[in-house]
Amino acid sequence: MPFIVQEVLLLLTLGAGIFLASVVEAKTGPAHDKVVVCYISTWAVYRPGQGAYAIDHFDPSLCTHVVYAFAGLDITQSAIKSLDPWQDLKEEYGKGGYERLTGLKRTHPHLKVSLAIGGWNEGSRNYSILVGDAQQRGRFVKQVSSFVRKYNFDGLDLDWEYPTQRDGRPQDRENFVSLTKELRDEFDNYGLLLTSAIGAAKNVIDQAYDVRQISRYLDFLHIMCYDYHGSWDRKVGYNAPLIADTLDPLSVQYSIDYLLKLGAPPSKLVLGLPFYGRTFKTPGNGVLGDATDGVGFKGPFTREDGFLGYNEICSILGNKTSGWFKQWDGQTSQVLAYSERNVFTGEVSVVTFDSARSIANKVKFAMMKRLAGVMVWSTDTDDFLGNCDLDNDVYADFKLVTAAPRRLNQNYPLLRTINEAITLSLEEIAADEVVTPDDAENEIPHGGVADRKNAGAFLNSTPLSISVLILFVSLMCERHRFVVNLLEL
Repeated sequence: MPFIVQEVLLLLTLGAGIFLASVVEAKTGPAHDKVVVCYISTWAVYRPGQGAYAIDHFDPSLCTHVVYAFAGLDITQSAIKSLDPWQDLKEEYGKGGYERLTGLKRTHPHLKVSLAIGGWNEGSRNYSILVGDAQQRGRFVKQVSSFVRKYNFDGLDLDWEYPTQRDGRPQDRENFVSLTKELRDEFDNYGLLLTSAIGAAKNVIDQAYDVRQISRYLDFLHIMCYDYHGSWDRKVGYNAPLIADTLDPLSVQYSIDYLLKLGAPPSKLVLGLPFYGRTFKTPGNGVLGDATDGVGFKGPFTREDGFLGYNEICSILGNKTSGWFKQWDGQTSQVLAYSERNVFTGEVSVVTFDSARSIANKVKFAMMKRLAGVMVWSTDTDDFLGNCDLDNDVYADFKLVTAAPRRLNQNYPLLRTINEAITLSLEEIAADEVVTPDDAENEIPHGGVADRKNAGAFLNSTPLSISVLILFVSLMCERHRFVVNLLEL
């Protein structure tokens, strides 16, 4: 008997050890199995006051992938290069941003860290020249592979905005396929990731991307589902409407459905979410469609015309004496906020943006489409310090959520919403898809019907790792009883 007891205790100890190890590993990242890609705009470190965002602010437990934005293109050398050596590198007493970000993998082994090349300011002309020359393209592929591995990145994110556009050439579309294929062939030798930021407007998609072909070579396509409207339209519009008028292709739903129609696998599509809003000034009343002069207004941290980070927006709206009002649009899942009329200029300031409720609804849309996950531009404009009050209507459009999950931290409200909403969305989708078969006649009875239903409810409401442990213990107990009975015979 003592031998049997020792055996059971040993197996239980081993099982508990495996269980605890799995829990420790799960704690380093999101509990779900979807992709959450977090871009960091590294120039945010230079913002004033509480807007300054250093790598130390980043919380790797909230993301599965993080992208360091941006590196540049040295067209003379057909090479990738640092755009801010003092911030990026350790040489010459630099701050070593590359290594500080990739170093987070030591404490958070789930995290994948990529380096993005390009961005809006880089433009398109040099990329067009590079990909149009087979020899230059080949040199670039080898050099960038070496560069990425030198600084311990897990991959490269192509952020060419955009092939064929902005001084690009029509042949960019085909040459971009060649670039992704050659990078794929090179990166496969080292197990590196290859992703790309993809424009969401229909005209850009049609001209810039052979969607079916680049999907063969890219691990993920990060779809930039924002900037559908802005001050450049010279009228007030929503930055990132989930659903728009049937005649308007400028919406998240249209972009995703169109890419799927063109052959993009849902398992490679990553839906982009904006952690910022677009600003306008209008002589009108501050409603959708009001005429503007084509110039927005700046925020105190981001200091960019026509742009407000979510941390700036929630700060303005949280001030009860600021004279701002906001309206929720249920169809588009957008918020429009407007100020009192300026007594000097006669203008009303307007910002359209994604609230936590907007983010939750878009996450649910992505899960319903069975996409790989979501990405955010960018973590540095979330309320990363937790200065604002949390929204109380985040899951108002979820059928099964009666109360928002309790949070231990108030910072990163949008990023935390993403991870909560992924889990809650998958639960709702699973509940909608459940069909209970009528197989009572074929069932082998083990206890009463009520007992079986209660047991199923218990296991379904229990985390997977705990359920596995319970099953493991049950099996060990059954084995113990079997051995005891055998010995007694």
